[in-house]
Amino acid sequence: MTRNAYITDLASFLPNAPVVNDDIEKVLGQVNGKPSRSRKIVLRNNGIQTRHYAIDPATGRHTHTNAQMAAEAVRALGRKSGFNLRTLACLCAGTSSPDLVQPSHGHMVHGELATPPCEVFTAAAVCTSSMSALRYAMLNVQSGQHDHAVSLGSEFPSRYMRGRNFAPELDSKVNELEGHPELGFEKDFLRWMLSDGAGAALVRPEPNTGRLSLRIDWIDLISLAGDMPVCMYCGGNKRPDGSMQYWHEVEDPLDIIRQGFYALKQDARLLNEHILPASIDRALIPIARRRGLKPADYTWFLPHYSSEYFRDRVHQRMVEQGFEIPQDRWFTNLTRVGNVGSASMYLILEELFYSGKLKAGDRLLCYIPESARFSFCYMQLTVV
Repeated sequence: MTRNAYITDLASFLPNAPVVNDDIEKVLGQVNGKPSRSRKIVLRNNGIQTRHYAIDPATGRHTHTNAQMAAEAVRALGRKSGFNLRTLACLCAGTSSPDLVQPSHGHMVHGELATPPCEVFTAAAVCTSSMSALRYAMLNVQSGQHDHAVSLGSEFPSRYMRGRNFAPELDSKVNELEGHPELGFEKDFLRWMLSDGAGAALVRPEPNTGRLSLRIDWIDLISLAGDMPVCMYCGGNKRPDGSMQYWHEVEDPLDIIRQGFYALKQDARLLNEHILPASIDRALIPIARRRGLKPADYTWFLPHYSSEYFRDRVHQRMVEQGFEIPQDRWFTNLTRVGNVGSASMYLILEELFYSGKLKAGDRLLCYIPESARFSFCYMQLTVV
């Protein structure tokens, strides 16, 4: 018999003091010794006021690895919930920025925790990776495979966004850059969008006694990669025809650095063109029809959009598709904690969980879009 699965607690870890907009380049460094020409435009549109980096602003050195941040979030989860991590049976991790290609991120987190043997699962994607991890945790608990599981999302994008990382590429293109010494927008854009941190959730087959829990009703994951282009990527460059050139195809290994193969890039034009029709028309609406969902069913809508630029646009698209949830029932903390990729939904849920705003019977709809090759997750939770 299938059991229920409940999120009984959530915790997070955000490294170091929050960084305000005017101090970002002091932490990340300037590219080519010049202030970014796109920084103010991007920040004005994304609405983010503060974010966190695993970088010591005084020394410029990294203060944590991705695995260390994830482990700190799991330790915080243990302290808040009273859960003994020495009994951890199943650890499910998601990230788009692991410290190593191998071993997997989940195993590196387990190593940081130094807990006894357990099952470890790692999901690879961008924002939806942590939701795949949560779904794996849910299924393990529902099936009776384990009587608990810890799921997490963590990100370390600042490692890609340091100004010094782009010096070899710029130096190799000095002639091209005489009149245009700025970094390409598809790379510079993300320097003002992403930040570091981790979040974790404890999943059990029974709810808390005497305080609220979140029942996981369902988690739907949808990929549109079968007919959608690559939009956000790392480890390759796009050719003029839109096809990908991969880092391992390069004859001279130094060209991997000189040509910016490991820079994190996003095609903002593709993002603007496709993200709303893909995530609303092709993902939300089919799910709503299949599951018989209605906007009035939801007390709260929890959107993980990358930028405040999309807030009204997401709302308008939902209105056009007949699935309007008024914005006074939306909950997000993007402007204060930043866009932390796969960790973001955990950070949103933790803040709402401890806000005092929830009551038994409330229903939550979570929206997690991923632009990498257009994948999406929707999740329904019920407060018990």
